Amino acid sequence: MRIELLDSAASGMDAQRAALDVAARNVAAAEAAGPDGEYARMVPVFRVSGADDEVRVDFTGTQIERGTNVDILTEMIAVMNASRAYESDASIFDVGKRLAEKTLDLERL
Repeated sequence: MRIELLDSAASGMDAQRAALDVAARNVAAAEAAGPDGEYARMVPVFRVSGADDEVRVDFTGTQIERGTNVDILTEMIAVMNASRAYESDASIFDVGKRLAEKTLDLERL
């Protein structure tokens, strides 16, 4: 049974969870700085790696987006994008899980 599909989907879910954490930190830091304070926006950095059979997406950290402050609207859009990508990865993981279950069912026959 090949589990590369499950590994790829799981790594994507981990990466998007990290992106949600970065957006939450940005909003919290901007709120803590107050209306007159400034807080540079942090952006998640990802690395895509792997061979033809297995592709992984890894969260490698953050970088500061120079010249911009945290904007709540921008962060909400980032949260929506990360949430949708997470849901897509979760759907792919579910398909892979069902495929593995069906394969096991066929082997029992």
